[in-house]
Amino acid sequence: MGMIEAILLTVITAATPLVIASLGELVTERSGVLNLGVEGMMVMGAAIAFAMTQVTGSPYLGLLAGIGGGALFSLLFGFLTLTLVANQVATGLALTILGLGISGQIGEPYVGVSGIKLPQIVVPVLSDIPFFGPVLFRQDLVFYLSITLVAGVSWFLFRSRTGLKMRAIGDNHASAHALGIHVIRTRYLAVMFGGACAGLAGAQLSLVYTPQWVENMSAGRGWIALALVVFASWRPWRVLAGGYLFGAVSISQLHAQAFGVGIPSQFLSALPYAATIVVLILISHNRRVTLINTPASLGKPFVPDR
Repeated sequence: MGMIEAILLTVITAATPLVIASLGELVTERSGVLNLGVEGMMVMGAAIAFAMTQVTGSPYLGLLAGIGGGALFSLLFGFLTLTLVANQVATGLALTILGLGISGQIGEPYVGVSGIKLPQIVVPVLSDIPFFGPVLFRQDLVFYLSITLVAGVSWFLFRSRTGLKMRAIGDNHASAHALGIHVIRTRYLAVMFGGACAGLAGAQLSLVYTPQWVENMSAGRGWIALALVVFASWRPWRVLAGGYLFGAVSISQLHAQAFGVGIPSQFLSALPYAATIVVLILISHNRRVTLINTPASLGKPFVPDR
């Protein structure tokens, strides 16, 4: 039981940034914007959060800085794609490269510096429950935020009036504009929310997952988050399930090596990305389901009538 508990704890830690980043991208895509810059925003959040923590000594301020850094970086994406109507795919890829470069510059003074880990929040009484207590009720703040975000995003999209308007924009921005819905403003807010979530996910990497700064420490998780949104059919609760599935695959390499499984470490390291490709291939076979769930205006530019 102790070994299973340890495995579950590592899976939760590995899955949390995937869930948070995927939720942010889900909201962004529901508004009709395709942001391929999630990877760059994640690594920016990781660098800014770690630097702020080192300067202030408070991981909570670092967490806020990571969220703010991701949101500000997403504003650049929004300005280029929503105001200047630049190509969303090309802009997202360019900002990913830019984020990797700037984050390396920000984090350079902190290479090899010991980090300050975000403390655990112990829930009284519940944390003493055998097995489930340590797994669910002795976690850091980001874990609890991830579960809250899943429930909040689900309610917002499918139970609130504003969420209905956002989904209408994602499905047909021209019709939404004709009904008086502010398409550009809504998309700006959605992009900023996605960037804030990516920054929070990156902050979790440098303050919880591995409390230190390593260049390019997002290690492709932003791309996995993008695939996870498609895997979840743009549904928040499916994102939670998919995030933990991919988290389990990601962490399997460490446990396989610990158990002495005779599989090359390079293959195990590539396993999460191979699983991503397999999932996308399987999803692409069912085009009907994909077309039904995909926002019809996804990736299409919108220029309001003047």
